[in-house]
Amino acid sequence: MRLTRRELMACAALLEPARPKPGSALYVRFEHQGRVSYGRLDGGGVQPLSGDLFANPHPAGQPLPLRSVKLLYPCTPPKVLAVGRNYRSHLGQAPAPKRPEFFYKPVSCLQHPGEPILIPPDAKNVHYEGELVIVIGRRCRRASRAEAAAAIFGYTCGNDVSERDWQGGPDRDMQWWRAKGADTFGPMGPAIATGLDPEAGLLLETRLDGRTVQKQSTSDLVFDCVECVEFASRYVTLEPGDVIFTGTPGETRAMQPGSVVEVEIEGIGTLRNPVRAG
Repeated sequence: MRLTRRELMACAALLEPARPKPGSALYVRFEHQGRVSYGRLDGGGVQPLSGDLFANPHPAGQPLPLRSVKLLYPCTPPKVLAVGRNYRSHLGQAPAPKRPEFFYKPVSCLQHPGEPILIPPDAKNVHYEGELVIVIGRRCRRASRAEAAAAIFGYTCGNDVSERDWQGGPDRDMQWWRAKGADTFGPMGPAIATGLDPEAGLLLETRLDGRTVQKQSTSDLVFDCVECVEFASRYVTLEPGDVIFTGTPGETRAMQPGSVVEVEIEGIGTLRNPVRAG
């Protein structure tokens, strides 16, 4: 589906991932001249890579200007897990959970940076949820904490788009299959950052039409990223490329067609998506 001129202009400033922090690297998945590849950000350009992103890929060809490529969601996960109620600021009066509360999002919900979040015709209450997303880099089953930490390849930005009436309204569904899994309800990107420490605190900020609507440090997670991986791996084997949305802070509100939502995380970059009626 083609974007309108207004939406294209709103997204024009996008696709600049953050500058890597010391000891970090930024990886992207991109399309160039009809070919999809992985790459590593190098200065103002993208160094194409050959081989498996999670198994020491090597440079392939000359660097490309960032403006010449289309950034895609930065990996192709076999599965998408998500954790609910993982910031105290999002709990309201509810007690903190005793364990990470997981649910699935279908891989078909993923959306690229810059591409629209589509609100289904019968949806009335679709909210943003800016989140840090874990990217798994190695197979992980019944992991110790040390093994879980070693299984994390890096982190990206995500938006766990949620239709609140379908999720918890009077006529709610038994499962969140469409409330959080409808097509385009999982924007992700623009890059995967390695070498970050979310426990030390990465600033997460969500903006709706330029106004800050969420702002909190990832150090405030109820269950940190390693705990989430460790717990999930007790029951579900995690594979390279799997992703885990780690929860959203504070309050959320409904988005409307014509808006633009941005999720920016320190050291990773800004995920920006227009909102359209779908």
